Amino acid sequence: MTLSTLDWIIVFSYFTLSLFVGVWASKQAGRDTKSFFLAGRNMPWWLLGVSMVATTFSTDTPNLVTDLVRQNGVSGNWGWWAFLLTGMLTVFVYAKLWHRSGVLTDIEFYELRYSGKAAAFLRGFRALYLGLVFNVLVMGAVSLAAIKFGEIVLGWPGWLTLTIACSITLSYSTLGGLKAVIITDFVQFILAMTGSILAMLYILSLDEIGGLSELLTHNNVVDKLALIPDLSNPDLWVPVLLVPLAVQWWASYYPGSEPGGGGYIAQRMFSAKDEQNAVNATLFFNVAHYALRPWPWILIALSSLVVYPELSDLQTAFPNLPSDKLGHDVAYPAMLTLLPNGLLGLVAASLIAAFMSTMSTQLNLGASYLVNDFYHRFISPNATEKQLVSMGRLFTVISIILGSGLGLLLTSAGQAFNLLLMIGAGTGMIYVLRWFWWRINAYTEIVAMISSLIIAFYFNFINQNYENWEKIVLGSLLTTIVWIAATYFTPPDDDETLRNFVKKVNPGGPGWAKFSDLKANEPWPVPNGILCMILGCVSIYSVLLGVGQLIYGDNIGFGLIGLSLASALGLMRLWK
Repeated sequence: MTLSTLDWIIVFSYFTLSLFVGVWASKQAGRDTKSFFLAGRNMPWWLLGVSMVATTFSTDTPNLVTDLVRQNGVSGNWGWWAFLLTGMLTVFVYAKLWHRSGVLTDIEFYELRYSGKAAAFLRGFRALYLGLVFNVLVMGAVSLAAIKFGEIVLGWPGWLTLTIACSITLSYSTLGGLKAVIITDFVQFILAMTGSILAMLYILSLDEIGGLSELLTHNNVVDKLALIPDLSNPDLWVPVLLVPLAVQWWASYYPGSEPGGGGYIAQRMFSAKDEQNAVNATLFFNVAHYALRPWPWILIALSSLVVYPELSDLQTAFPNLPSDKLGHDVAYPAMLTLLPNGLLGLVAASLIAAFMSTMSTQLNLGASYLVNDFYHRFISPNATEKQLVSMGRLFTVISIILGSGLGLLLTSAGQAFNLLLMIGAGTGMIYVLRWFWWRINAYTEIVAMISSLIIAFYFNFINQNYENWEKIVLGSLLTTIVWIAATYFTPPDDDETLRNFVKKVNPGGPGWAKFSDLKANEPWPVPNGILCMILGCVSIYSVLLGVGQLIYGDNIGFGLIGLSLASALGLMRLWK
C-alpha cells in the first residue's frame, strides 16, 4: 500500500503545523520550569480537557480495541471501560485537592504528604521509576502501534516510521514545552475524531461489508456483539466484567486512569487557571473518552472480522509484515488500507497525530519528573530555571530514544496493556487512601511498589500458568496484604508534616480529625462526591451502551439515553 501525492500533502501539512506551534510557543516555554512543564498555570478547562482526551487516544488505542473485539467481542472493552469509575472519582473528589496542593508534579506531592528520609527516597525513586522505566514502557507500547501502522499503511519499515514521527514530536516538545503539547493536542483531537468517523462510514459502505445491517448479521460478527458478556458463563463474565469493575479500576495504576488521579491527568489539573477549570477539564475528558469515541473503532473492528476473519488472512494480505508483529491488533491499520486517496491521507495524519500527542505528553511528563523530582531535588538544588529547562529538553531526547527502541521489541497492544496493568496491581488503593487516612506513610508506598514489581515479574516471566485476570486479582491481593502490614509495622509521619498537609489541602474527613485545628463549617464533601461519581458513571455508561443499542437497532437505547439525561440532571443539582 502506498499513499498518493494528495495523501502525503495532507500528512506533511500536519507535520508543518506541529513544528510551527512548537516554534511559536518556544519563547514562553523557555522562561522557567512552570512555563515548560505547566504552561504557566493559566490554561482553560476546555483546552486541558481536549488535551487529556487527545493524549489518551494514541495509535495503539484503536489497535487495542480491535484486539479486544476480535478476541472477546464488544464486551471485551470493559477492560478499559471500567476505568471510568476512577476517572469520575477524580473529577468529584480529587481534582480540587490536587489543584490546592500547588505542586509542580504529582511526585513532588510525596514530600508534602510524607516526612523524613523515606519521603525523600520515595520521591527520588518514583521519579526515576515513572520518568524512565514506566514512562518508557508506555512509549514503547505507543511506538509499537506506530510501527505496525507504518508497515501496513505507509509501507515503511518500523525504524523509518519512528524516526520521522519521533523527530517531529521531539522538535515541538523540546521547543514549546507543555503549552505546545496542549495546543497541538487540540488539533490532533479534531483530526483523530474526524478521521475515525469518516473511516468508519467509508468502511461500512464497502461492498465486502454491505452496510451496517449486513455487518451486524454476518456470521463472523453476530457472536461478538454482546455489550455485556454471557452471565451464565463465568469463564466469560468474570475476567471481562467482574474483575475490571470490582478490582481493576481501583487496584491498578494505569496511565490516564490512576486511582486518585495522577500522571498527565494531574499535570493538566496543575496547569489549570483555577480549581473549577481543573474539575471541568477532568469531567470533559471522561465524557469524551468513554461516551464519544469508542463506537467508530468498534465498528471498524467488527468489519475487520468480515474482511480478515483469521490471523492467516492478515498474514496473506500483508506478507511483508514480520511474524513477531502479527496479531489481531494489526487488523485496524489493515482496514485503513481500503480507504481511498485523500481520506487515507487524512486518517493517516490523524493516527500519526494520535501517536505524536501521546508521545509528546509522556515526554514532557517524564522530563518533569526527572528534572523537578530527581535532578533539582537531589543532584543540583541550586540550578537556575534556565538550566532546569535545558535539562528537561535533554531528558526528553533520552526518553524518546529509549521508548521508541522498546517499541521495536514488543509484539502486541494487548501484551503491553496487560503488562502495564500487572505492574501496578494492588497499589491503586494507596493512592486513594493517602488523601484521607493519616496512617498511610511513605513506607506503605515503597513496599507496595517493590512488591507489585516482584509479583508482576514472577507471574509474567517465571510462573505463566495463570490467565491475565487471575494475575491481576492475585497480584492485587498479595500486594495489598503486604502494604497493609507495612503500614502498621512502620513509623507514622511526623505530626508537623501531617498538620501542614491538612492546613494546605484541607482534605477533611474523620481520617484527619486529630490533625485538624479547624472546626469544619461545612460537611465533609467526599460522601457527596461519591454520590456524584455514581451518577456520573450511570450517565456516561448509559450513553455508551445506549448508542450501542441504537446502532444495533434496539429501541432500548432510547431508554438508556433517557436514563443518562436524568442522571446528568441529578448530578447538576447535587454537585456544587
